[in-house]
Amino acid sequence: MEKIQQLKQQAIDFIESAKQVEEVNQIRIEYLGKKGHVANLMNLMKELPNEEKPKLGAKVNELKQELTARIDEKMMILKQQAMLENLEKEKIDITLQGYQSTLGTIHPLTMITQEIEDLFLGMGYQVAEGPEIELDIYNFEKANTPKNHPARDMQDTFYINPEVLLRTHTTAIQMRELEKANGKLPIKLICPGKVYRRDDDDATHSHQFMQAEGLVVGKNITLSDLKGTLQYMANHLFGQGRTIRFRPSYFPFTEPSVEVDVSCHICNGQGCNVCKSTGFIEVLGAGMVHPNVLKANGFDPEVCSGFAFGIGLERVAMLKYGIDDIRNFYINDIRFLKMFHRFD
Repeated sequence: MEKIQQLKQQAIDFIESAKQVEEVNQIRIEYLGKKGHVANLMNLMKELPNEEKPKLGAKVNELKQELTARIDEKMMILKQQAMLENLEKEKIDITLQGYQSTLGTIHPLTMITQEIEDLFLGMGYQVAEGPEIELDIYNFEKANTPKNHPARDMQDTFYINPEVLLRTHTTAIQMRELEKANGKLPIKLICPGKVYRRDDDDATHSHQFMQAEGLVVGKNITLSDLKGTLQYMANHLFGQGRTIRFRPSYFPFTEPSVEVDVSCHICNGQGCNVCKSTGFIEVLGAGMVHPNVLKANGFDPEVCSGFAFGIGLERVAMLKYGIDDIRNFYINDIRFLKMFHRFD
């Protein structure tokens, strides 16, 4: 018992005199480790008669518990002291000017894409995506534009090989989704994405640009459904009170096909330099899905019909935000991008 008392007092003295957390950790190992002084006390068992062994075990456990409690308490005190010392050293002078963080903003094309996606998701559409490196069969043939078709001249294409190309429109996404549907109705899709065409870059043309195309296929879909949808979209993108008009046009994948104009949101249809004094601005192409497109993708045009439309996102952004050069979207000029903080 005397040896236990001496060991206890020795350990307490070391604990109380410790100044660093590392010292306390060393004391813990030295006294409470598997080969420490407290564990070695159990070796005295063999020198004691059987009736004395339980007393020794109880005293050793009591010593172990007390030293553990004292070490934990000392450790907590030293850690608190260290924290207070660090706080004292790291005081912040609140009179100093803080660091100004430069935050980015959403790109205007991304803003327009998200706005259109949110609009059509709210109308029950699904957002569909597809590869930018596309197969000719999806980009042209299933869209009623076979090889040697004169409509291919409308969109000069970047070919990788005779069967692989950079997609010229997101209609290719629609063809993939129609094929995937395997004749099941209804289908309501919005397909945004980047497309590529051989074109000379200038203020209004680019060899790459963004499109968002919509597709609806079901029973008894009519041209009036298309007009109502586009009227709703025009009001959402350009403000309430817009009117739209259809002009006959031609696209190989729709019949009939129309060009769609929206009343000018600057002059409200009265005529200005933005709309070239016509009161209307051309914004997109649309039409009823061609029966050949439905047949090529496993749908019976006698049973179902549909409409499709495609809108250039740069065109929308230029009109909505007053941007006069399409190249601004792609040159990453920080001065241009900073203008859109107010639209986030």
